[in-house]
Amino acid sequence: MKLIPSPMDPESPFQPDAPPTLLAIGDSERERLAEALQQLLATGSINGLDPARAPLYHWCRQYPDWLREIAALAGIDVAILHEERLVQATPRTPGLRLRLRQDATLVWLALWYAGDVRWRDEGQDQAFLTVAELNDLIQDQLLPDAAGPIPKGPLRDILRQAARFHLIRFEPAEPFEESGIEVLPAIRRIIPFRDLAAWTEAAAAFAKSDDSGDLEPDTEET
Repeated sequence: MKLIPSPMDPESPFQPDAPPTLLAIGDSERERLAEALQQLLATGSINGLDPARAPLYHWCRQYPDWLREIAALAGIDVAILHEERLVQATPRTPGLRLRLRQDATLVWLALWYAGDVRWRDEGQDQAFLTVAELNDLIQDQLLPDAAGPIPKGPLRDILRQAARFHLIRFEPAEPFEESGIEVLPAIRRIIPFRDLAAWTEAAAAFAKSDDSGDLEPDTEET
């Protein structure tokens, strides 16, 4: 009696096809795709104005479907913003959102306000301010009863973090209060208030709370 080969038998004519790969791309493209995803997970964006990131930005513009497909598996959405020369990622799930400390939440709220005033109210194309102006804004608009400005060391770290996420450009100077800040349009997608009234509501809630956990900017966790 002759046995009939099973489908898993090497001699069987019923061998299953190899499962297809997610993205049928070459090794060099796969490396670029991995680099782009890692950069988005680390900093939330790819800045085409940065000479070191310009080649990666142009690669993302050339292959947006690949990038969006692999990013979706990681739980993030991707927007390619040609005018800003920026690839921007936003999380789909709360687990990927960055939980800021209270002082960082305060600063990011103030930066959003500064940008909104200059873009919407004053009709300016760019939003510039100094660290001294930022401290005044925090004390005037957010914490009028505060004893003093945020200490220089923590504030410098918060601004560097915001710059790493491409929410601002930060130019340190001495004295520190004269350091320059340019608020970038990306902050409106990361902290997506509909208008100033929505910002005012959030700011009021912040001022009444000892914990900023409910005021999470919608960005990736590092």
